[in-house]
Amino acid sequence: MTTLALAPSRPATINPWVVAAVVVIPTFMEVLDTTIANVALRYIAGGLSAAVIDSEWVITSYLAANATILPISGWLSARLGRRNYFLMSIAVFTIASGLCGLATSLNQLILFRVIQGLAGGGLQPSSQGVLIDAFPKEKQGAAQTVFGLAALLAPVVGPTLGGYLTDYYNWRYIFYINLPVGVVALVASYFVLEDPPYLKEERAALLKKPLNFDYIGFGLLALTMSSWEILLSKGQQWDWFGDVFWRIQTLTVLFAFGLIFLILRETRISNPVVDFRPLRERNFRACCIIIFCAFGALYASSTSLPALLQSLFGYDAYHSGLVLSPSGVGSIITLIIVGRLLGRGIDARYFIAAGLLVLGLSAYWTSLLNLQVGPWEIIWPRVVLIVGLSLIFAPINVAAYMYIPRELRGAAVGLFSLLRNEGGSVGTSMAQTIQERRETFHTLRLNEFLDPYNPAVMSFAKQSQAALLRRTGDPVLSKFMSLRLLQEFRDQQASSLAYFDVFWVIGMMSFVLVFLVLLMRRSAAEKGAAIGAE
Repeated sequence: MTTLALAPSRPATINPWVVAAVVVIPTFMEVLDTTIANVALRYIAGGLSAAVIDSEWVITSYLAANATILPISGWLSARLGRRNYFLMSIAVFTIASGLCGLATSLNQLILFRVIQGLAGGGLQPSSQGVLIDAFPKEKQGAAQTVFGLAALLAPVVGPTLGGYLTDYYNWRYIFYINLPVGVVALVASYFVLEDPPYLKEERAALLKKPLNFDYIGFGLLALTMSSWEILLSKGQQWDWFGDVFWRIQTLTVLFAFGLIFLILRETRISNPVVDFRPLRERNFRACCIIIFCAFGALYASSTSLPALLQSLFGYDAYHSGLVLSPSGVGSIITLIIVGRLLGRGIDARYFIAAGLLVLGLSAYWTSLLNLQVGPWEIIWPRVVLIVGLSLIFAPINVAAYMYIPRELRGAAVGLFSLLRNEGGSVGTSMAQTIQERRETFHTLRLNEFLDPYNPAVMSFAKQSQAALLRRTGDPVLSKFMSLRLLQEFRDQQASSLAYFDVFWVIGMMSFVLVFLVLLMRRSAAEKGAAIGAE
């Protein structure tokens, strides 16, 4: 579906770096909105008089809409014209952002977030197509590094920016901030962007043909992705397959039904919404799995770490975001260095394997921390983790598309982008599930040592009760407060161990993925080749 929209061509007269700045800014804005609202859910719920649990639909609705539109963005781009589709996506995304900020109820906000996600889904593929057309082959590495910075840094910056706006202004500003950026991007794109001649010719040829859109396939895709996103978002809250109302079981059946029939239909028609043929190539298949897990690790760590800092270290949303911010510097430096080295013909598999090892080691490092550490002892593992992801990002685009035939390149882009985004959704959901389940486990294990026969427990109870007695003068109350204090310490330790278990799982997953790299074919880019997702 996306081949026509992303076929390469030589640029027009405008400086390609101007074009890159114009198209990357709205892409950064779109990816940013996947995480910027995470730290503000409690404030959104309070402001709209809704339950905190229900406010999670603000994230789920956006991701589901985004995932549904990604596979058909190429078809829309080819029919409407890439420039027109890009301008329309920016305009609708900006208007929807303003409406999100003006929402007076949670239902309104969810509706506007759906519109925002549908509009934002076309920004990433369109911007990559524009970059490929604007830059000659020998500069594709630098161009796609800029795109990589936007795609990787946006989830990192999101919690910091969201926390700052929420703490110092109002949660509505996490949506209002898109308004000036969107207007500037829209005006700049209107004057700078122009479809190359080959796209105009192909669009004219398409418009002469009857409309050939797979409505059934799109319906199955919407059913599959919506069921999947709701399943991930609400699974832990509804106790997964222990749900007595059978909501999770029903969603699982709908997801399985939609996915099976989607695959059966899309592999048997000539013009599918989602073309699965690129998955036959082993490099692409392996890279899809790796990027899915890598973005799962990114989003899992980007949601778990701020939650840990706010709940157990006493940080507010802004300062917890500041702890995550320094990792962006390491990401920029790493992406630039890796892009240059790839252009010299170094095998991309080496960088992918190294990135997975660094990612695994940094996650394991984080899992060894405790509640007595200072901010810098959290910052450095985070910096190393993002460096590991930065080592993976550009090389995996080289390896993924190297052996894909040109006629399937557009379909591969849609699948790759879809799986990358879904990795973030799965990572967020799994991190929440692991944290809550392991907190219960650690609470039960710690209880085994909290008995009258433990000298440490008796010593703590005696000392704390004596101190509290001097303050209250009430022996019964001081004893109760002493036990309550011991309970709070237990809960803190259990919660911290559960958060650190999330990083242990990330680390083990990364080490296992290294073996997947061994199954890939040599992936060294030729000098002057395009370094990025085409």
